[in-house]
Amino acid sequence: MRVLLTGAAGFIGIHVMDGLLSRGHDVRAMDSLRPDVHKGSLPWRVPRGVEPLIGDMRDPVAVEEAMAGIDAVIHLAAKVGLGVDVGDMPDYAASNDVGTAEVLVAMARAGVSRLTLASSMVVYGEGFGLCSDHGAVRPAPRFERALKSGDFEPPCPHCGQPLETQLVVEDTPFDPRNAYATSKAAQEFYAANWARATGGAVAMMRYHNVYGPGMPKDTPYAGVASIFTSALRRGEAPQVFEDGRQRRDFIHVRDVAAATVLACERHESGVRAFNVGSGIPRTVGEMAAALATTLAGPAPVVTQRYRLGDVRHITADSSRLRRELDWQPEIDFHDGMAELAHLDAASELSSPHRAMMPQE
Repeated sequence: MRVLLTGAAGFIGIHVMDGLLSRGHDVRAMDSLRPDVHKGSLPWRVPRGVEPLIGDMRDPVAVEEAMAGIDAVIHLAAKVGLGVDVGDMPDYAASNDVGTAEVLVAMARAGVSRLTLASSMVVYGEGFGLCSDHGAVRPAPRFERALKSGDFEPPCPHCGQPLETQLVVEDTPFDPRNAYATSKAAQEFYAANWARATGGAVAMMRYHNVYGPGMPKDTPYAGVASIFTSALRRGEAPQVFEDGRQRRDFIHVRDVAAATVLACERHESGVRAFNVGSGIPRTVGEMAAALATTLAGPAPVVTQRYRLGDVRHITADSSRLRRELDWQPEIDFHDGMAELAHLDAASELSSPHRAMMPQE
């Protein structure tokens, strides 16, 4: 297939490009190279045979030109991060929602009927918890007064008791709790509208906590694994927020890329969401400890600090992806942590897909 890959210079994008090329697809690679997303990255190098385009997804002319002759779109381009401040809302709405709308309009005009969309587990908010008295419930919001006192667990909204964390499935109702999460939910709604109006197919890939080579470093967009690793390389202890018991599903970027390429190839009709995770929940404290052990660095420090917009626990059931697309994660958590820990700053960014212009 001839695939338009947006966000191609990003952390996940460079690995998806590898996956597409290894499976024989033709790739048109598009990225805005906006500085707030690519801060500290080396120049974008595009492999021979890949057509590079620099353009903003919000520019209808650029997007329409990029769509010519395309069979399928993998749309990764987005402003990422938390978006916990009210002032962040316009940029998330413009970058993610308007950008996606322009891509969908251009697809409709060009007759491109296959979309694979990068979404996120953040659309679920806190997901669901199990109360001993009230069963499965949506956790109540976490308030600053509770966080300040070290009470980090979201309570049952009915009785205030602690909840047992549950895996969320794809039909769990959305509960986005910050601007970034809201923008990802909106992207999904726009894509579903497009699919119904055009008869197109869309696979929503709800990525969990992605880590691995090429992660952004020490920016608002860096994953917690990258922040911990940078601290350890400086000889400093990783600073773990809250009590370190936040549950996440850490998934290696190459496994995420493989799932994304499979969805592009195999999802041919209708609207379908796929959780993309390893299937093994772990705590943030466990990740910090694994990295500290691998790098023989100081033990993590649990700070009790918090960010109001953070979700306490979010882990999802990814069995649909395994069942319907015949995908399995291949990279063990401890092997992935060891790989991440031993990448130095230069090699971590020196993918073969990092100076603008094709290689000679």
